[in-house]
Amino acid sequence: MRDDGRESSNVEDRRGGSGGSSGGGGIGGLLLGSLRGKGIVAIIVAAAAAYFFDIDPALIMRLLNSGESTVTESSAPTQQIPANDKLAKFVSVVLADTEDVWRERFAAVGKEYRDPKLVLFRGSTPTPCGKGKSAMGPFYCPADQKVYIDLSFYQELKSSYRAPGDFAQAYVIGHEVGHHVQNLLGTMRKVRQQQEGAGESAANALSVKMELQADCYAGVWAHHAHKARQILEEGDIEEAMTAASAIGDDTLQKRSGQNIQPESFTHGSSAERVRWFKTGMQSGELKACDTFL
Repeated sequence: MRDDGRESSNVEDRRGGSGGSSGGGGIGGLLLGSLRGKGIVAIIVAAAAAYFFDIDPALIMRLLNSGESTVTESSAPTQQIPANDKLAKFVSVVLADTEDVWRERFAAVGKEYRDPKLVLFRGSTPTPCGKGKSAMGPFYCPADQKVYIDLSFYQELKSSYRAPGDFAQAYVIGHEVGHHVQNLLGTMRKVRQQQEGAGESAANALSVKMELQADCYAGVWAHHAHKARQILEEGDIEEAMTAASAIGDDTLQKRSGQNIQPESFTHGSSAERVRWFKTGMQSGELKACDTFL
């Protein structure tokens, strides 16, 4: 992927702060196993508001029920991205590209897009959605409209999940920004309201639809970014497909030694995640991403 675009001004670098120690990132929070068995559907529902299920679920439910676009600033030390930090610079360029695309897409339907912020942290960091930890993987907090990521996640994506490549990294940002789009459009709040009165299996199914829509929105971003700025290079789409497949619920359950249990899926199977990203990529249309039909 080309990385010679502008950098976003909406990046907070907290890696030099005292919010947490450096340590291994993780995809472990991607599985819902740590929550399963508690018998509280509301916890499962709220946990799915973040990409990797370790944010304070009660807080997220209160925030989403009262209004999905509430912004609360969290306090943590920030610093400028070091000039020689290529990976941080790369994600800043990706974020800037999502800003350009979604501003245009929202304007096309008479809406105003509010840019999210991207928070870089190491180990842990405070958020209005609870304490952010590396083990969660990247996540979106609707309370402050920020995407959080410990960049060590990318090394695990490459080494443990065999999904290397810069566009695989960009896809992750595109997916989390897709959740921000859902937040601005009101989709998050509506889904949470539906989930409150649903059983566990039905609530999980709604979470899958929301996650697959975020995958589709990532594809919409890629479509328009390439159309406008030719950002994609040979092999980039395959990198995104590999990443989407690597974090499908069925693949993750297999890796953890579990039997595949579709009723417990919260993000969708590998095949579904690939299909919906491709749908957004090929169409470039928001309306093509209605996973709730």
